[in-house]
Amino acid sequence: MDIEFSEEDLEFQREVVEFIEKNLPTGMEIWTKRKEWFDALREKGGWDVPKWPVEFGGPGFTPTQRYIFDMEMGRRNTPPIIPFGVGMLAPILINYGTKEQQDRFLPGIRDGSVFWCQGYSEPGAGSDLANLQTSAVLSEDGKHYTINGQKTWTSIAHIANWIFCLTRTSRDGPKQEGITFLLIPMDDPGIRVEPIITLGGAHSVNNVYFTDVQVPLENRVGEEGKGWTYAKGLLIHERTGLAGIQNSVMALDKAKQAAKNVKVGNGTLMDVPTFKNKVGELEVELMALEFTELRGLASVSAGGDPGPESSIMKLKGTEIQQRISQLNLEASGIYAAPWGSQVVGPEFARGATSAYLSGRAFTIYGGASEVQKDVIAKNVLDLGSSRR
Repeated sequence: MDIEFSEEDLEFQREVVEFIEKNLPTGMEIWTKRKEWFDALREKGGWDVPKWPVEFGGPGFTPTQRYIFDMEMGRRNTPPIIPFGVGMLAPILINYGTKEQQDRFLPGIRDGSVFWCQGYSEPGAGSDLANLQTSAVLSEDGKHYTINGQKTWTSIAHIANWIFCLTRTSRDGPKQEGITFLLIPMDDPGIRVEPIITLGGAHSVNNVYFTDVQVPLENRVGEEGKGWTYAKGLLIHERTGLAGIQNSVMALDKAKQAAKNVKVGNGTLMDVPTFKNKVGELEVELMALEFTELRGLASVSAGGDPGPESSIMKLKGTEIQQRISQLNLEASGIYAAPWGSQVVGPEFARGATSAYLSGRAFTIYGGASEVQKDVIAKNVLDLGSSRR
């Protein structure tokens, strides 16, 4: 297994760094000039859609180039792409959608004019996603499906234009075989969105209710009953992204800088052995996680599929994110207590409590930590499934 970058890869890395340094807005302009940034990425040759193939306007990156691209963008805190359209739905449409669906939906996904949300989890189908019950019944004339049911923890459903949804079209045989992938407009009168306020006080997730929502047959992606096949590959890649390695590297650096500004005795919080040990442990674990990602990259580059590495990365990566938010909370001390728009104490303390509470969800969404341990036990340790 070769996890060293080739000279060609290193040259590409230099090209990415030079592009960022030349085009990335600074300060508040990183948000006010967001469009200009993505225009520059697009003009570079499809860098705004880094995972898309050339024939669909993407750059045709190799797996190694995608890794380098994501790494350098993460290190420099570039404006994030909302993942549901570009990173999640688009690959499914490219691989399984019809030419008509690709022509209809991909342009809006790419230019950001159409927002998408993901309709997967349900009250009784979170970690056991294949247990979903939202029904899709095909009409007698075969022209449309009627949708009834509920999705939950649906991110940005309150601002999304469309939802890509896993629905139950058959209850015969294994539950994974009766799932169908549908595209549904959120402005349908039979759809009701109810906000969920998280522990951190934010409104980013929602309940979505479907009552006799009619979806035309042409909005079905792929074959009826094959939705699980289309979705499960996406979940593997989603879990890798949720590890957030580069974001954690940056967050840990910020936590260290914050600790250096907190006076403790004749020194700072970074001089306190217990705090310093926590930082050291996280640095080592982040380095180990990067090598795990590189091992997975080497497998994909050799023609293999992402394996249990994605579960290892999701498990450890999200736990590391939570521990970093805990460090920031410790560094903030009493100044973490103010809530909302109140500003007291150092800048790094602002929002520390909210971030810590919101971060409790990291180890749940995209497959809870218990599920990832199950995958690792079965596929790495060969212990078989612990679920009976």
